[in-house]
Formats: sequence, structure tokens, C-alpha cells
Amino acid sequence: MDTEKKPTHQGQPIQVEIGEKESEGIYSNFVLIAHSASEFIIDFARILPGLPKAKVFSRIVMTPQHAQLLHNALAENIKKYEGRFGKIKVQGKDQVAKNLGF
Repeated sequence: MDTEKKPTHQGQPIQVEIGEKESEGIYSNFVLIAHSASEFIIDFARILPGLPKAKVFSRIVMTPQHAQLLHNALAENIKKYEGRFGKIKVQGKDQVAKNLGF
């Protein structure tokens, strides 16, 4: 049985609040990542087939430590997803990554 972990901060549970607009989510199929010594900048954008322009819909700025924690959390959740639904297949992996900005 898979139990969901409650988010904690210094051992204390965190109540997470999400507004109505944020709960709708933002679709992204193109990501740009930049970094300096002190921060990572992650731009989530959408690109349409055949158009040479992408529009950024959300920018996230975080410390390198938080970027590493995000990386770890994504890896853990991808592993859980694949355990439940099967391996995620990426067709033409190198070409897709080049074309979609991942």
C-alpha cells in the first residue's frame, strides 16, 4: 500500500494552500533552464508546431539546493509512476529533447 508523505518543514507538517487560478495549472511543452552560481531559472513555455516562437507562461527561480531537491523529487516520482503504469517511452529521445527544449 502506497502512503502519501505529508510535506514537512523542520519536522512540522505544512499546510499547502492553492488559489483557484493556480489550481487550473499551466500546460508546458518547452522548458528553458539557465543557472548562475547562486540560482537556477526555469522558464516553462509553450511552442506550437511550425512556429519559430515560444511564449513563456511561468518562470521559477530557485537556489541550487532547491533545484537538486526538485531533481530528486522528480526522479522519485517518475520511479513511482513507472512502477505503477510502466516505463515512460520517449520516441526519438535525442530529437525530441532537442526540439522541445528539455
